[in-house]
This record gives sequence, structure tokens and C-alpha cells, in this order.
Amino acid sequence: MDTVNFTMRVPKGMTPYLANDELGNDFERNAMLLYGLIQTGILSHGRAAEILGVKKRDLIEFYNSKGLSYLNQSKDELLAEIAAYDRVKAKK
Repeated sequence: MDTVNFTMRVPKGMTPYLANDELGNDFERNAMLLYGLIQTGILSHGRAAEILGVKKRDLIEFYNSKGLSYLNQSKDELLAEIAAYDRVKAKK
């Protein structure tokens, strides 16, 4: 994976957290920076994994370890979708 140094404007109060190596490594920081782009649909998990130089599954597992689910739905929402699918399927 090719890397570059990049200057970014952030609020002064963020500086200790971004510069402290004890708070995580480059992969963790970069993955978290990309997560917002995944959530808004700008990037896919697969493309973010490519950018980070890891397998998609490893990136998804990392997010999961941080409590960030691959699926955006709650269990109740997922069950409701399954029930709706079952109703449509039964009508055929």
C-alpha cells in the first residue's frame, strides 16, 4: 500500500488524540476516518478495504469489534423485512 503524508485541519482539541500512538495505529485511525464515508454511501466496504490494503472481511471484523455493525438495521428491522419477504413469497 502506497502512503502519503497529508495535512488536515482539525479542531485544536483533537490534536492530542490524533497524535498519540497509544490510542491506536495508522490502520485503526484510517479505518475510522473512512467509516463515515461508508455510512453515507460514498465508499463501499470493499473499496475502503482496498484503500487500507486489507481484506474486506478483515475490515468488517474490525468495525464489528468497535461495535459498528456491517448491517445498518436493528434486529427488529431485519425481522420485519424477513416477514415482509415471507408474505410476498407466500402470495406467489
